[in-house]
Amino acid sequence: MRHRIAVVGGGPAGLTFARVLRRHDHSVTVLERDPAPDARPPGGTLDLHEGLGQLALDKAGLLKEFRALSRPEGQSMRILDTDGTVLRDWRPRPDDRANPEIDRGQLRDLLLGPLDVQWGRSVTDVVPGSRDGVLVHLADGRQETFDLVVGADGAWSRVRPAVSSATPHHTGVTLVETFLDAVDTRHPDLARLVGDGSVAVYGVNRALVAQRNSGGHVKVYALFRATLDRHPDLDRHAGPHRHASLDTDLDTDLEAGSGRVDVEAVRSSLLALFDGWAAPVLDLLRHGTAFVRRPLYVLPVAHTWTHVPGVTLLGDAAHLLPPLGVGANLAMLEGAELAESVAAAPGPGDLDAAVRAFEERMWARAGRWARITAAGLERLVSPDPAEALALFDEVQPS
Repeated sequence: MRHRIAVVGGGPAGLTFARVLRRHDHSVTVLERDPAPDARPPGGTLDLHEGLGQLALDKAGLLKEFRALSRPEGQSMRILDTDGTVLRDWRPRPDDRANPEIDRGQLRDLLLGPLDVQWGRSVTDVVPGSRDGVLVHLADGRQETFDLVVGADGAWSRVRPAVSSATPHHTGVTLVETFLDAVDTRHPDLARLVGDGSVAVYGVNRALVAQRNSGGHVKVYALFRATLDRHPDLDRHAGPHRHASLDTDLDTDLEAGSGRVDVEAVRSSLLALFDGWAAPVLDLLRHGTAFVRRPLYVLPVAHTWTHVPGVTLLGDAAHLLPPLGVGANLAMLEGAELAESVAAAPGPGDLDAAVRAFEERMWARAGRWARITAAGLERLVSPDPAEALALFDEVQPS
């Protein structure tokens, strides 16, 4: 029996789920609100872990292609003191494939492959429990029915309310993102500062991280502790949908020249916030091209729900974590594992049992990572910058 299956969201979780299902000769409808794959910038770089994201790609039959695209050298990490002193300078071995980096756009294109995604299909509501299946309402006024609807639609999921009343809450940390292009030719000193991977500087309740992407593109992230009503000049277009993450969907509503933000006012505010830090570090902000403010939100650490037949969640929709390099990895592995479970379920009763068992496994693993990342964020943006350095020493290979 072929089940009618839909996944809402064309990010890493949803596409991995669809790609693994397709590998098992099962059809799936992918509903994505973006009108096209290139409708907005795809975001920054992701490090895919051997036992998580890379395992998911292996299940999708894409590991070889990933290794051809990924950048093992991107695992490099340098930590500076606020005065510019190098505190740590870790570089991977040439054969180190533990956490290679890949641009989010490259990963998206790899996962898309032959998938038939329905672009511009925005879901407004999901209603389980009907006699014919789960009813999906779309923004264009249409509705469709499926045996299983998988919510992989991120922090502010439209599918989540069908199974859970939980909503994300602010962590107390806000991130402001900017970027530099053609860094090797335009800003060679900053290119050397960032190196092949990332450079991070930790101060009192604030941090600055720069991360190399492919093609000479560098993403810069300023993190600081602040309530949502502080630093309003850093955002002229704030709203509850502005979820911040280094490794989840990135929208760029506040681009330079859009008329919606005074770029120089934002730059001045950030430079004041990091006043006294080394000049080369501040140059990452001085040369930033655009700024987007992203308050960091999370779901409750032990987010679970009473199983609802025909509906489940993946990734940020299920367990929104702080941006510490785990979220996309977990989401992809969950997508692959759920797809395998669904493909092995021949009948309607088997499908529901498979989804229920998957949720139990997902909750246990995600709960562990939620506790780890919540504690990690507390240490990375801390009153004591030594906590960030100690955390690096604990998790970085020797």
